[in-house]
Amino acid sequence: MIDPLSNCLADLTRVQVTWFKAGYCTHPEAIVLRQGRWKTMQFPALFALIQHPTIGNILFDTGYSDRFFQETHAWPHRLYALVTPVFLQPEESAIQQLQQQGISPDSIRYIVISHFHADHIGGLRDFPNAEFICSQSAYEAVKHQEGLWAVKAGFLAGLLPPDFEQRVRWVEQQPTVSALPGWFDVGFDILGDRSLLAIELPGHATGQLGLLLVDTQEQPYFLVADACWSSRAFQELVPPHAIAQLIFSDATAYRTTLEKLHHLHQKHPEIRIVPTHCADFWRAQNPME
Repeated sequence: MIDPLSNCLADLTRVQVTWFKAGYCTHPEAIVLRQGRWKTMQFPALFALIQHPTIGNILFDTGYSDRFFQETHAWPHRLYALVTPVFLQPEESAIQQLQQQGISPDSIRYIVISHFHADHIGGLRDFPNAEFICSQSAYEAVKHQEGLWAVKAGFLAGLLPPDFEQRVRWVEQQPTVSALPGWFDVGFDILGDRSLLAIELPGHATGQLGLLLVDTQEQPYFLVADACWSSRAFQELVPPHAIAQLIFSDATAYRTTLEKLHHLHQKHPEIRIVPTHCADFWRAQNPME
């Protein structure tokens, strides 16, 4: 009998994927992994360049940019930078790294936004021709947030282009298909050709999206954004400290999502699950760094 999940993966249009890191933030390990060490660790802000065979260049998130420092210069947004110290060299921004690879910012057709925290939308303004693909519920949850409420939501409105609403496509309006049956049953076929399936990952932030794809080397990837912050979390089912849960939109849903990722990994270890801030994944991709 053919496994429905394997059948789903076999049907996906293949794309090329390249990984980048646009800065990093620091936290004690014990905050992101319960019973971890209180030693300060680095958490890279990863983003992916997805090269579609006919559509062209697509990004999954953008990482940080210098605008993060501009937007957190004054209170109360400065509290964001104090709680989450950020480190970024100018040449590490998404636009700079892509240009170093010969990729013009004007060539980016779409940017898939997992959610609206600053480490995921920091570079949106650098891509003037891109359409944005995201959850409408994610945007509606933050668009009116100001002051300390915006800080708690991890949202810096100044990171969004002024014409954001004219350039956005909501995933809720895209066709739904079977995605990861048994774990995350429904996906949004965001390009209409079964190449990129956006999947809701509730808990960390309202409307958070992951992305399921298969690369040209036949490697399946599940980009899970901040559904967890390290590979160890889903591999060993290690939740974060209770302190971290204070910023979650739904702590119960977060735990359910993490459990689903854990069981998916146990049953289908061939699927490479990629948390956006996993230092181990980044080191595996860049062993010389």
